[in-house]
Amino acid sequence: MAIPNSSYTELITTTLDNYRDELSDNILNHNPLLARLNRKGNVDTATGGAKLLENLMYAENGTFLWYSGYEELDVSSSDVLTSANFDWKQANVNVTMSGLEELQNSGKAAVHNWMKARIRVAEITSKNAIAAALFFSNTENGGKSIGGLQHLVADLPTSGTVGGIDSSLQSWWRNQFYDFSTESVTAGPTTIVHAMNEIHRRTLRGTDKVDFWVAGGTYFTYFEESMQPNQRYMAAGKGETGFDSYRYKGGDVFFDENCSNTRMYGLNTDYVHFRPHVDRNFITMKSRQAVNQDATIVPMFFAGNMTVSNRSLQGLILA
Repeated sequence: MAIPNSSYTELITTTLDNYRDELSDNILNHNPLLARLNRKGNVDTATGGAKLLENLMYAENGTFLWYSGYEELDVSSSDVLTSANFDWKQANVNVTMSGLEELQNSGKAAVHNWMKARIRVAEITSKNAIAAALFFSNTENGGKSIGGLQHLVADLPTSGTVGGIDSSLQSWWRNQFYDFSTESVTAGPTTIVHAMNEIHRRTLRGTDKVDFWVAGGTYFTYFEESMQPNQRYMAAGKGETGFDSYRYKGGDVFFDENCSNTRMYGLNTDYVHFRPHVDRNFITMKSRQAVNQDATIVPMFFAGNMTVSNRSLQGLILA
């Protein structure tokens, strides 16, 4: 077995440890949805447990009563809370250095430059993987990947189990949706805003409303083309997350290449969460020496998932 160079190993580990928080921030700020959740404080680290839990209010308190004088009040128990549970999902990326690379990059300065390049690759890889997973259906990679928006805001909200709750039995746990096919409407620049109006109305609960729209190429283009005649009144600009966006009824409208071309999500991000484990939030572990290779490996790990605490305030437009 090869003997690791302890000075290189220590330098690699120290560099990655120092970069850990920056790496996490860069990944969050790489994507407009994650950046919005981060800004709202909805990137909530979790400390453990068999599942990730979200407390839900599924009914109003039934003891509310208008009364007069000495009329008897309703003091009965009112069960209004439950929890949704979401599985932990795990990911790994490794920064490696072979014995030959140690020889080729002798000296701390050379190793440091080499490390910066490898960390950059690991960062880009992680950014792209997480950004894609935000739109997953909870079935990718044998169900080991994050359950993204196709899972939390379902194409068919009257069926399927999300967070351990069966949507076919619990109508309060269903997201809203507008299907161009069902409505016998042809999707296009003249109809996309009508669909958005419907989703906005269906998800409106007092001051609770959709604040974040994200669409794939086709539907975003439809929306953009619908706005262009009014461009002098409603210009594109930097949204609250710092990404280019339009505005619609107080919410930002974004394009995301990872979103299906014919999907647009209308999200109330107060109730959408990204939940990394506090000890696996792109955390670097101790370096390891390969048993059968002349190489040093420093692994980085993620564990967590996307969760939702109110599906009825989330909407989807599709065909």
